[in-house]
Amino acid sequence: MSFPDPIAVFRTEAAELLEQIEGGLLDLNVDLGNKDQIDAVFRGLHTLKGSGAMFGFDALAAFTHHCETAFDRVRKGEVPATQALVSAVLEAMDHMRTLVETPAGDHDAVSEALLAKLRSAVVMASGAPLATTTTSAPPVTCYTVRFSLPQNAMANGTNPLGLLDELRELGDCRVIADRSAIPTLDALEPTDLYLSWTVELETEEPRSAIDDVFIFVMDEMQLEVSKARPSIEQPKDPDQQESAAGEPLQPAFAATRAVSAATPALVDAKAAKAAENVRVPAERLDELMDRVGELVIAQSRLSQLAGGSGDLQLRAVSEDVERLSGELRDTMMVLRMVPVAQLFGRFRRLVHDLAHETGKSIELVTEGETTEVDKSVIERLADPMVHLVRNSCDHGLEPADERIAAGKPQAGRIFLSARQQAGEVIITIKDDGRGINKERVRAKAEASGLIAANQSLTDQELYQLIFQPGFSTAQEVTNLSGRGVGMDVVKRTIDALRGAINVISRPGEGSEISLAIPLTLAIIDGLLVRVGTGRYVIPLSAVEECLELSVEEDMRSRGRSFISLRDSLVPFIRLRDLFRTGTAPDPFQKVVVISTGAERVGLVVDQIIGDHQTVIKSMSKLHHDVGTFSGATILGDGDVALILDVGHLVAEGQQQEAHLRAAG
Repeated sequence: MSFPDPIAVFRTEAAELLEQIEGGLLDLNVDLGNKDQIDAVFRGLHTLKGSGAMFGFDALAAFTHHCETAFDRVRKGEVPATQALVSAVLEAMDHMRTLVETPAGDHDAVSEALLAKLRSAVVMASGAPLATTTTSAPPVTCYTVRFSLPQNAMANGTNPLGLLDELRELGDCRVIADRSAIPTLDALEPTDLYLSWTVELETEEPRSAIDDVFIFVMDEMQLEVSKARPSIEQPKDPDQQESAAGEPLQPAFAATRAVSAATPALVDAKAAKAAENVRVPAERLDELMDRVGELVIAQSRLSQLAGGSGDLQLRAVSEDVERLSGELRDTMMVLRMVPVAQLFGRFRRLVHDLAHETGKSIELVTEGETTEVDKSVIERLADPMVHLVRNSCDHGLEPADERIAAGKPQAGRIFLSARQQAGEVIITIKDDGRGINKERVRAKAEASGLIAANQSLTDQELYQLIFQPGFSTAQEVTNLSGRGVGMDVVKRTIDALRGAINVISRPGEGSEISLAIPLTLAIIDGLLVRVGTGRYVIPLSAVEECLELSVEEDMRSRGRSFISLRDSLVPFIRLRDLFRTGTAPDPFQKVVVISTGAERVGLVVDQIIGDHQTVIKSMSKLHHDVGTFSGATILGDGDVALILDVGHLVAEGQQQEAHLRAAG
């Protein structure tokens, strides 16, 4: 059995801790007097410093110590929290990440520059009025802390002395080592840990500060914490102290034994709760997803064999395998789903930095953060979202004086929202800025040769031009944008995700860019259809209904390509004509009505075969530009079926409808 690398575990935990600290700093920047956030940031910095020292990241511990000291002064009311101080610590956070990843590098010059900025912020803050009015010292509490570490703790990189040093930093304490578990010399393993400790601690810190000391070893250790009466200040008999270094306890400990008797149950409950969550490397989930995909293909093959067989037992087994593989697939999909909050959370820091760089006041508002998407989709959306947010901050939002002159609030707003719609998630980036200048976009497109002069375009077609490579309407190049190398990245990424982009803009009111993204890129439920001799898969989440297209109705609709559906006309596409099958149509064709939101279109097929669990395989680079198909899948008989791109077909149907209406 292989054990995880303790350094790798520390880096993972440190990354999460840094994200928590950064989130606390950004919240504090909104409400500088929030004492809970001040305490949370201080505890996070304190924990990062202590755990860094424990795992040998001395440069990280030394650098973090200065930030912790600054926030300790804020916490105690000696210095108020200011935006300059928060910004200085945010910059220091980026350096801490570097110290975690490359602890052996030469970081002295950068460290000194950042610490100088931190000291300057503290000095400037010290001349400002205090954010809090209370200056009374917090009460001193006495705790009895008993803890023991796993026998292999030192072999895994945990230094017990570092934990004891951190407890000493919390206040006056007295440490007693329990040596009763040390074996005889012939049975002693030098790398094993046999000691446990009892610590009498008097501190002004809250109970949570003690837990923070053990945050990285909490799941594997035994910890009891209980309140005790003061005993450190009491005179102690030297002989009694010496005996206390072994097994006997001081009277103060005996007085607390009854209080702490129920503590192990609480510790066990906490450990059980921690054990409910298991950290699994992402590549293992990807590998498991591949195996489930292969199982789905094999199950499809088994179902096809059973369907052509008269063996009832084989059919029963096939149905059981189909049910179990379906449940396994659904479970696997849930494991891969993560909330959009993980994506949106990254932009709080980005917007903060962009506001500082542009000199604008910018607020970030998020909505629908609990909406869940496949983790691989989240990872691939990060870069395009960065470009869109940067573009909104730089181009979309006006400077404060322009906003005030236009009757708008001084602070501009960026809205990020997510919602689920059928088998897609719609992510929207919206701002309340000046909007897209259509005349400037058209002039730039004509000058670049993208469109002909005076060419007739809808607003949506015109807005889509901003995603062309090298396209930019910026009058000057800035550090943020203007080179035309960002929006084309958005377009390529969304196309690769089989998604769609919709742009809405109102002059003087702002712009809204919506990204329609599939919930998953791995396995979907599909509707298997036949057109001519070929078989195709339509994502089932986009299918509204199926109906027959009689020969008479087909003849009446020739030249119009519309079908009447409950008092409304729905355009349809004959896939036989689109794919140029060259075979005669079936006498009873079917229409599969698909939709993306409010837009609907019908697909005329020869036969509806039935539902099909579809394992999505990527198209080759040779077929990358074929917009009609979003991927392929392997059927039970080994043949390949192409997966239809619903968004592309709906757009084509709506375009066909617009042209017919214009002509008619």
